[in-house]
Amino acid sequence: MNSNLQRRQFVQAAAAAIATAQFPILGANDRIQIGVVGVGSRGTAHIDSYSSLDSDCRIAAVCDVDQAARERAVARIRKTKGYAPKDYNDMRTMFESKDVDAVSIATPNHWHALAAIWGCEAGKHIYVEKPASYNVFEGQQMVAAARKYNRMVQVGHQFRSQPGMIRAIQLLSEGVIGQVYQGRVFNFKRRFSIGHTPDEPVPAGLDWDRFLGPAQQKPYSKNKFAYNWHWFWDTGNADIGNTGVHWMDSLLWGFGRGGWPLSVSSTGGKFVWQDDQETPNTQQVTMDFGDAQLTCDVRNLPTPPEGSIGGELPRPPYGGNLFLGDQGFFILDHSGFQVYKSTVGKLRGDAARGADAGSVEKYEKTVDEGFSAQAAEPTDAHMKNFFEAIRASDYKLLHEDIEIGVRSAAFCHLANISYRVGRPLRVSQSTGRCLGDEQASALFTRDYRSPYVVSRVT
Repeated sequence: MNSNLQRRQFVQAAAAAIATAQFPILGANDRIQIGVVGVGSRGTAHIDSYSSLDSDCRIAAVCDVDQAARERAVARIRKTKGYAPKDYNDMRTMFESKDVDAVSIATPNHWHALAAIWGCEAGKHIYVEKPASYNVFEGQQMVAAARKYNRMVQVGHQFRSQPGMIRAIQLLSEGVIGQVYQGRVFNFKRRFSIGHTPDEPVPAGLDWDRFLGPAQQKPYSKNKFAYNWHWFWDTGNADIGNTGVHWMDSLLWGFGRGGWPLSVSSTGGKFVWQDDQETPNTQQVTMDFGDAQLTCDVRNLPTPPEGSIGGELPRPPYGGNLFLGDQGFFILDHSGFQVYKSTVGKLRGDAARGADAGSVEKYEKTVDEGFSAQAAEPTDAHMKNFFEAIRASDYKLLHEDIEIGVRSAAFCHLANISYRVGRPLRVSQSTGRCLGDEQASALFTRDYRSPYVVSRVT
């Protein structure tokens, strides 16, 4: 046998043995020890969901760069569960703990990839909030890390674990409206101007350097912290990458095809508001596949709930999908779904030649299914699915494996890149890379601030 081949096989076998020793296999009855990173508003929701899943897990640790947030989280867990988890201000120290089996990441977007990759390297399974990644490059490295270290990485698109959503997508895949030729995202989330906040000294107890992490150094201001980090390009991905990515994920799920669009065009702007926000409050996206089209509308200003079930006014906020097929159309939103099928088949006579064809076609509602009777809160069900995959050591059991989640995020990233460069993008349908546009391609990654660098995982 070739000596180089023997050496490679030895190294691979040794690595596998080390991995098995370092990363314990959990039994079906073992409670999974969870560490929550980022315990602001969404992290608190994680804590509440994990607290309700007593038979599956125990919250062993919390981590946040803000001391006040950590103290609130510990107090909340002590009150509801009767014990106090360990608390950390540096996630790397928490990842070193043998008392933590899995990590739940509810940080700002720009930290998702680095936290997930560090966690995988340390042998932790990962639940990471949407969007899976802050940029396209990071998403690719998250997938590579999950596979290299054989870790379960679930993305927090909880629709994937909602029985009503699963039923809706099943109907679409079975051809309930025929061949789908267009899908639309509606993300109408009413928001308001954030105004201006001055640069000021960092509040006591906040590690501002760690909060910025991979982002470039900048002075602290209230608008750059807490929820409003969503509206700065260094830390967030606009509303299309915030609430919109949920509906982008369900749109791609229902669209039922792989690959990438031929072109992506995104327009819009930040209208009316005069404030610190950098991202748009109105955005329109068109993605052309040649034989089909996806569109996305994001609006933060007053808007009618077009495409909604019932279409009543007022109805803020509204998010949903509309699928158009050659046999009808399909409406999907938080309330449930409705299917409208054409009541005519092949047109004949004058109608077939286009004479008054519209008057002979009607639509009949064939399915009207609401989601009000769900058996469990979707986030709880999504986390239970995460635990099932951990115990089986099989990422294919995950409802939203990292590879699925980063693709949904990448569609949002492509839309934002088109918006930021101010022109349509030509895209390779096989790789998703931009063609002939260096400025756009540069936005697939970022200039990282040492030592918070997302490196290529090999």
